[in-house]
Amino acid sequence: MSERFGPGAARLSGHVALLLGWPPERFWRATPEELATVLAAAMPSPDGGIDRQTINALMERERHG
Repeated sequence: MSERFGPGAARLSGHVALLLGWPPERFWRATPEELATVLAAAMPSPDGGIDRQTINALMERERHG
């Protein structure tokens, strides 16, 4: 690895601040797993997500209990 930790971490902290609105102290308190989970949730679903038919079926099932 040719890049030092400090500059890379500072750049990542800036990206997180822009994307998620996290202040630096929140970034530094987060675990790598927390950061990965939040960023993964922001990405589009690889399988295209849920379709309208499934949403309607879930809404109908919930309505009846």
